Amino acid sequence: MVLNKVVIAGVGLIGGSFARALKQAGAVRTVVGLDRAQASLQRALALGIIDSVGADMAQVLDGADLVLLAAPVAQTEAILAAMAPYLQPGTVITDAGSTKSDVVAAARKALAGKVAQFVPGHPIAGRETNGPDAAIDDLYLGKKVVLTALAENAAADVERVEVAWRATGAIIHRLSPEEHDKVFAAVSHLPHLLAYALVDDIANKPHADLLFQYAASGFRDFTRIAGSSPEMWRDISLANQAALLTELDAYLAQLTVLRAQLAAGDGSGLERVYGNAQRARHQWITAIETAEAPQSADKAD
Repeated sequence: MVLNKVVIAGVGLIGGSFARALKQAGAVRTVVGLDRAQASLQRALALGIIDSVGADMAQVLDGADLVLLAAPVAQTEAILAAMAPYLQPGTVITDAGSTKSDVVAAARKALAGKVAQFVPGHPIAGRETNGPDAAIDDLYLGKKVVLTALAENAAADVERVEVAWRATGAIIHRLSPEEHDKVFAAVSHLPHLLAYALVDDIANKPHADLLFQYAASGFRDFTRIAGSSPEMWRDISLANQAALLTELDAYLAQLTVLRAQLAAGDGSGLERVYGNAQRARHQWITAIETAEAPQSADKAD
């Protein structure tokens, strides 16, 4: 499938990488960009990420096969509401939001009777850098994309979104919006909150300069995601508030246990926790490496 026209709302890392990958795969003829920041649009145009800058919404959506919303999740309803009057029957909209229940609710409100044309999605890929200059061709290669299709979605529309993501090299997974938000509260949203909290805590200490001077690779690796967009992660945290609070409470309980073991000098207790975590991480890394390993020619056949 070659898409004739794709519209990208948000031409930064996520949207820009999607456009780059589709172009590299020869899966799209023209890409139109939308963004709040004109500077981002002009930069995306200069980099060849998009072919034109959208202005009039009716013209932007005219003949569009696929629209990707790659803006912060809090903007979803406003963007969809602006598109709704001009949305033609042949156009499918998807998104790249890190939360899904709130996005689905926003889509139902903004699109009303046209909500069947919205297929929610979430690419599990990213970098700590932002903007059009951060976009790369292979961001999604071997990475998961979770689709949380609605009951109203036509099978052909879901397939169009799947095919587009497969063209970027992504692997498709399916979850319900509710399952998605519970899973990612634990393995994505909580880690971001923790990374931001740690860096903020150290930055606010009177001897922060000294601490940062001696922070090495372990600190850098642990806090890498604190370099992500604060606006985006503010929106994600609030959008998935209930599930994130549940995971944060569980983590606080774990910290309480560790503190008690440390205060009591319970070395064996600390080692049990550390050992279990090490084994679980090794198993996870092995599973990830196996899943993302390129297939041999024989296996591919």
